[in-house]
Amino acid sequence: MTYLFISDLHLSPEHPRLVRGFLALLEQYKNQNTQLYILGDWFNAWIGDDYTAPWLDEIIHALKDFSAAGNHIYFQVGNRDFALGQKFLDKFNGQLLQDIDDLSLGKYTIRLEHGDLLCTDDVSYQKFRKIIRNPLLLGFLKSLPLGIRQKIANGFRKKSAETKQVKSYDIMDVNHTAVEAALNNADILIHGHTHRPDIHQIQDKKRIVLGDWREHEAQILEIQLNQNIHSLKLKKWCY
Repeated sequence: MTYLFISDLHLSPEHPRLVRGFLALLEQYKNQNTQLYILGDWFNAWIGDDYTAPWLDEIIHALKDFSAAGNHIYFQVGNRDFALGQKFLDKFNGQLLQDIDDLSLGKYTIRLEHGDLLCTDDVSYQKFRKIIRNPLLLGFLKSLPLGIRQKIANGFRKKSAETKQVKSYDIMDVNHTAVEAALNNADILIHGHTHRPDIHQIQDKKRIVLGDWREHEAQILEIQLNQNIHSLKLKKWCY
Protein backbone atom coordinates (compact mmCIF):
# COMPACT_ATOMS: atom_id res chain seq x y z
CA MET A 1 0.00 0.00 0.00
CA THR A 2 1.22 3.49 -0.91
CA TYR A 3 0.60 6.55 1.25
CA LEU A 4 0.95 9.75 -0.76
CA PHE A 5 1.02 13.22 0.82
CA ILE A 6 0.72 16.48 -1.12
CA SER A 7 -0.24 20.06 -0.34
CA ASP A 8 -0.30 23.61 -1.68
CA LEU A 9 -1.23 22.79 -5.26
CA HIS A 10 -3.19 26.06 -5.60
CA LEU A 11 -5.13 24.72 -8.57
CA SER A 12 -7.04 27.26 -10.65
CA PRO A 13 -8.09 27.80 -14.28
CA GLU A 14 -5.36 30.45 -14.56
CA HIS A 15 -2.65 27.78 -14.13
CA PRO A 16 -3.57 24.83 -16.37
CA ARG A 17 -0.11 23.29 -16.04
CA LEU A 18 -0.70 22.68 -12.33
CA VAL A 19 -4.02 21.06 -13.13
CA ARG A 20 -2.33 18.79 -15.68
CA GLY A 21 0.31 17.90 -13.11
CA PHE A 22 -2.34 16.83 -10.61
CA LEU A 23 -4.21 14.79 -13.22
CA ALA A 24 -0.93 13.10 -14.17
CA LEU A 25 -0.28 12.29 -10.50
CA LEU A 26 -3.67 10.59 -10.19
CA GLU A 27 -2.96 8.54 -13.30
CA GLN A 28 0.52 7.58 -12.05
CA TYR A 29 -0.75 6.31 -8.68
CA LYS A 30 -4.14 4.98 -9.78
CA ASN A 31 -3.05 1.33 -9.81
CA GLN A 32 -0.84 1.39 -6.70
CA ASN A 33 -3.47 0.92 -3.95
CA THR A 34 -2.91 4.52 -2.91
CA GLN A 35 -4.07 6.44 0.14
CA LEU A 36 -3.91 10.05 -1.08
CA TYR A 37 -3.70 12.80 1.55
CA ILE A 38 -4.12 16.40 0.36
CA LEU A 39 -3.11 18.65 3.26
CA GLY A 40 -4.70 21.94 2.31
CA ASP A 41 -4.56 24.66 -0.33
CA TRP A 42 -5.61 22.14 -2.96
CA PHE A 43 -7.24 25.06 -4.74
CA ASN A 44 -6.04 28.63 -4.96
CA ALA A 45 -9.46 29.73 -3.71
CA TRP A 46 -12.72 27.96 -2.97
CA ILE A 47 -16.00 29.84 -3.06
CA GLY A 48 -18.31 26.95 -2.21
CA ASP A 49 -19.17 23.35 -2.95
CA ASP A 50 -21.84 24.55 -5.40
CA TYR A 51 -19.20 26.05 -7.71
CA THR A 52 -18.95 24.36 -11.13
CA ALA A 53 -16.67 24.89 -14.13
CA PRO A 54 -15.33 22.75 -17.01
CA TRP A 55 -11.79 22.70 -15.60
CA LEU A 56 -13.13 21.47 -12.26
CA ASP A 57 -15.33 18.85 -13.94
CA GLU A 58 -12.20 17.33 -15.47
CA ILE A 59 -10.61 17.04 -12.03
CA ILE A 60 -13.74 15.48 -10.53
CA HIS A 61 -13.92 12.93 -13.35
CA ALA A 62 -10.29 11.91 -12.77
CA LEU A 63 -10.89 11.66 -9.00
CA LYS A 64 -13.89 9.40 -9.62
CA ASP A 65 -11.71 7.09 -11.72
CA PHE A 66 -9.00 7.17 -9.05
CA SER A 67 -11.49 6.26 -6.33
CA ALA A 68 -13.19 3.59 -8.45
CA ALA A 69 -9.81 1.87 -8.84
CA GLY A 70 -9.83 1.17 -5.10
CA ASN A 71 -7.81 4.16 -3.89
CA HIS A 72 -8.81 6.54 -1.10
CA ILE A 73 -8.75 10.34 -1.01
CA TYR A 74 -8.45 12.39 2.18
CA PHE A 75 -8.46 16.18 2.41
CA GLN A 76 -7.65 18.79 5.05
CA VAL A 77 -8.65 22.37 4.43
CA GLY A 78 -5.98 25.06 4.08
CA ASN A 79 -6.03 28.81 4.39
CA ARG A 80 -7.09 29.18 0.73
CA ASP A 81 -9.80 26.49 0.53
CA PHE A 82 -11.20 26.40 4.07
CA ALA A 83 -14.76 26.61 2.67
CA LEU A 84 -14.43 23.24 0.91
CA GLY A 85 -16.64 20.65 2.57
CA GLN A 86 -17.78 17.06 2.49
CA LYS A 87 -20.46 17.89 -0.11
CA PHE A 88 -17.77 18.39 -2.76
CA LEU A 89 -15.76 15.36 -1.61
CA ASP A 90 -18.84 13.15 -1.86
CA LYS A 91 -18.69 13.56 -5.64
CA PHE A 92 -15.73 11.16 -5.75
CA ASN A 93 -16.01 9.35 -2.40
CA GLY A 94 -13.43 11.55 -0.67
CA GLN A 95 -13.22 12.13 3.08
CA LEU A 96 -12.81 15.41 4.94
CA LEU A 97 -10.29 15.28 7.79
CA GLN A 98 -10.19 17.43 10.88
CA ASP A 99 -7.84 20.44 10.95
CA ILE A 100 -5.47 18.25 12.96
CA ASP A 101 -5.64 14.51 12.38
CA ASP A 102 -3.58 11.47 13.33
CA LEU A 103 -2.62 8.54 11.14
CA SER A 104 -1.27 5.27 12.53
CA LEU A 105 1.22 3.72 10.15
CA GLY A 106 2.83 0.56 11.44
CA LYS A 107 4.37 1.43 14.80
CA TYR A 108 4.42 5.16 14.04
CA THR A 109 1.91 7.90 14.84
CA ILE A 110 1.79 10.61 12.19
CA ARG A 111 0.23 14.00 12.84
CA LEU A 112 -1.26 15.69 9.78
CA GLU A 113 -2.16 19.36 9.44
CA HIS A 114 -2.03 22.13 6.88
CA GLY A 115 0.58 24.02 8.89
CA ASP A 116 -0.88 27.49 9.37
CA LEU A 117 -1.70 26.81 13.02
CA LEU A 118 2.01 26.25 13.65
CA CYS A 119 2.83 29.81 12.52
CA THR A 120 1.96 31.37 15.89
CA ASP A 121 4.36 34.30 15.44
CA ASP A 122 2.08 35.61 12.70
CA VAL A 123 -0.36 37.09 15.21
CA SER A 124 -2.44 39.08 12.71
CA TYR A 125 -3.05 36.00 10.58
CA GLN A 126 -4.03 33.89 13.59
CA LYS A 127 -6.59 36.53 14.61
CA PHE A 128 -7.99 36.64 11.06
CA ARG A 129 -8.11 32.84 10.92
CA LYS A 130 -10.15 32.66 14.10
CA ILE A 131 -12.66 35.17 12.74
CA ILE A 132 -13.03 33.76 9.22
CA ARG A 133 -13.36 30.16 10.47
CA ASN A 134 -16.22 31.06 12.82
CA PRO A 135 -19.04 28.67 11.82
CA LEU A 136 -21.65 31.45 11.84
CA LEU A 137 -19.62 33.71 9.56
CA LEU A 138 -18.62 30.83 7.31
CA GLY A 139 -22.26 29.78 7.01
CA PHE A 140 -23.24 33.34 6.09
CA LEU A 141 -20.54 33.57 3.42
CA LYS A 142 -21.64 30.27 1.88
CA SER A 143 -25.20 31.57 1.63
CA LEU A 144 -24.19 34.52 -0.56
CA PRO A 145 -24.57 34.39 -4.36
CA LEU A 146 -21.60 32.85 -6.20
CA GLY A 147 -20.66 36.15 -7.84
CA ILE A 148 -20.36 37.95 -4.52
CA ARG A 149 -18.38 35.07 -3.03
CA GLN A 150 -16.00 35.25 -6.01
CA LYS A 151 -15.39 38.96 -5.38
CA ILE A 152 -14.76 38.32 -1.68
CA ALA A 153 -12.31 35.51 -2.51
CA ASN A 154 -10.47 37.76 -4.97
CA GLY A 155 -10.24 40.42 -2.28
CA PHE A 156 -8.80 37.93 0.22
CA ARG A 157 -6.17 36.82 -2.30
CA LYS A 158 -5.16 40.38 -3.10
CA LYS A 159 -4.93 41.30 0.58
CA SER A 160 -2.89 38.16 1.31
CA ALA A 161 -0.40 38.98 -1.45
CA GLU A 162 -0.01 42.55 -0.20
CA THR A 163 0.49 41.39 3.39
CA LYS A 164 3.20 38.88 2.43
CA GLN A 165 5.22 41.65 0.82
CA VAL A 166 5.59 43.54 4.10
CA LYS A 167 5.84 40.64 6.56
CA SER A 168 9.10 39.01 7.58
CA TYR A 169 9.48 35.55 6.03
CA ASP A 170 10.48 34.20 9.45
CA ILE A 171 7.25 35.45 11.02
CA MET A 172 5.28 33.47 8.43
CA ASP A 173 7.26 30.30 9.19
CA VAL A 174 6.49 27.81 11.97
CA ASN A 175 7.17 28.53 15.62
CA HIS A 176 9.57 25.96 17.10
CA THR A 177 7.68 25.74 20.39
CA ALA A 178 4.46 25.04 18.47
CA VAL A 179 6.25 22.30 16.52
CA GLU A 180 7.56 20.66 19.68
CA ALA A 181 4.06 20.71 21.17
CA ALA A 182 2.64 19.18 17.98
CA LEU A 183 5.14 16.33 18.24
CA ASN A 184 4.37 15.53 21.88
CA ASN A 185 2.16 12.58 20.96
CA ALA A 186 3.44 11.85 17.46
CA ASP A 187 6.55 10.42 15.83
CA ILE A 188 6.19 12.37 12.59
CA LEU A 189 4.59 15.72 11.78
CA ILE A 190 3.63 16.28 8.14
CA HIS A 191 2.39 19.68 6.96
CA GLY A 192 2.54 22.19 4.15
CA HIS A 193 1.64 25.91 4.07
CA THR A 194 5.11 27.43 4.48
CA HIS A 195 6.36 26.51 0.98
CA ARG A 196 9.68 25.45 2.50
CA PRO A 197 9.94 21.73 1.61
CA ASP A 198 12.37 19.86 3.84
CA ILE A 199 12.71 17.06 6.38
CA HIS A 200 13.75 18.26 9.84
CA GLN A 201 15.13 15.89 12.45
CA ILE A 202 13.92 16.80 15.95
CA GLN A 203 15.66 14.40 18.32
CA ASP A 204 14.21 11.00 17.36
CA LYS A 205 11.23 12.53 15.52
CA LYS A 206 10.69 14.16 12.15
CA ARG A 207 8.92 17.24 10.80
CA ILE A 208 8.24 16.86 7.09
CA VAL A 209 7.30 19.98 5.14
CA LEU A 210 5.63 19.34 1.82
CA GLY A 211 6.38 21.64 -1.10
CA ASP A 212 4.10 23.98 -2.98
CA TRP A 213 3.48 23.17 -6.63
CA ARG A 214 5.46 25.31 -9.06
CA GLU A 215 5.05 25.54 -12.82
CA HIS A 216 7.16 22.43 -13.48
CA GLU A 217 7.57 20.42 -10.27
CA ALA A 218 6.67 19.86 -6.64
CA GLN A 219 8.10 18.12 -3.57
CA ILE A 220 5.78 15.34 -2.40
CA LEU A 221 6.04 12.50 0.10
CA GLU A 222 5.52 8.82 -0.61
CA ILE A 223 5.53 6.25 2.21
CA GLN A 224 5.23 2.51 1.80
CA LEU A 225 3.57 0.50 4.55
CA ASN A 226 6.07 -0.53 7.27
CA GLN A 227 8.77 1.72 5.79
CA ASN A 228 11.43 2.83 8.29
CA ILE A 229 11.00 6.54 9.04
CA HIS A 230 14.77 7.07 8.87
CA SER A 231 14.66 6.36 5.14
CA LEU A 232 11.97 8.93 4.33
CA LYS A 233 12.79 11.43 1.60
CA LEU A 234 10.81 14.01 -0.28
CA LYS A 235 10.20 13.02 -3.88
CA LYS A 236 10.36 15.39 -6.82
CA TRP A 237 7.22 15.25 -8.96
CA CYS A 238 7.72 16.75 -12.41
CA TYR A 239 4.94 17.52 -14.86
